[in-house]
Formats: sequence, structure tokens, C-alpha cells
Amino acid sequence: MEWLVTIALSIMMMVGFFLMLWGAVGFIQNKKFFSSAPKEVQAAVKPKEERFKGQHVVGYCMLIFSFVLMIGAVVLGFYDGIVRGFGYWVFFARFVVMLVALKVFDILFFDFFLLCHSNFFSYYYPEVKPILDPHLFGYNKWTHIVHIVVFIAVSFLLAYIGILL
Repeated sequence: MEWLVTIALSIMMMVGFFLMLWGAVGFIQNKKFFSSAPKEVQAAVKPKEERFKGQHVVGYCMLIFSFVLMIGAVVLGFYDGIVRGFGYWVFFARFVVMLVALKVFDILFFDFFLLCHSNFFSYYYPEVKPILDPHLFGYNKWTHIVHIVVFIAVSFLLAYIGILL
């Protein structure tokens, strides 16, 4: 049963991560949010005017809500683990699954689908349409590898915090 909770918490983090991207790209539309995008995309992005009054406020609200969802998933992960009497390695497994699932979501949904095979970015930034192509998939593979290693280390720390609580 605890694996169902872990899957639900992972989905909660994925929804938060998507709202973060959508709020930043679709509503805030500040070039500083493109720091992880391919260099060609960063160079092509042009500053945008608000499409409607309050657009940036909507984006920042989406960002805040996304952080609440993602932090809430971790807090609920701790709470559920404490209630169920998790030991160190079960906490560790839960957080590794949550964080690595988030990274897989990033790679498959953000990079493969949204960046390379959809009109998500070009809808908000038409100037990048000629640049976005399946050849961009994997442009940041080393960053993903580093993130996975960091996520495993963070999971060790979170598991330790979990048994202290």
C-alpha cells in the first residue's frame, strides 16, 4: 500500500513541476527562466509584452502553487512514513522513487515531448519554432546524470531526516 502513496506523491511532484514550467514559460515569460534551454533557443527568445493584464501575476501564482505541491509531496512523504513506522531504507526508497520519477518525467515529458515533439514552446515563443526539432533531445544529458546523482544523495539525507522525525 505504501508504494501507492509513493506513486501518488510522485505524480503530485510531476504536476507541480509542470505548473512551474507552464507558469514560467507561458505566463511570466522572462528570459531568465530559459537558462536550462538549449543555447539556440536561449538566443532566439525575445522579450514579451503581457498578452493580458495580470498575466505575470497568474504565472507567479502558478509558481507558488507548484512549490506548495512539490514541498507538500515531500512533507506528506515524511508524515506517511512516520505514521507507517518506516525505517531508514524504506524512507530512502520512497524519496529515490519520487525524485528519480520526477527526473524521468523531466526527460520524457519536458525534453522529448514538449521540447522536441509539440508546439508548447513555439505557442508562446513563435520565434523558436524553426529551432525546435527532435535533434535537440539529449542536449542536456550530463545535467540529467548529475541531477540523478544529486537526487540519490538528497534521498539519503531525506531518509535520515525521516528517521529523526
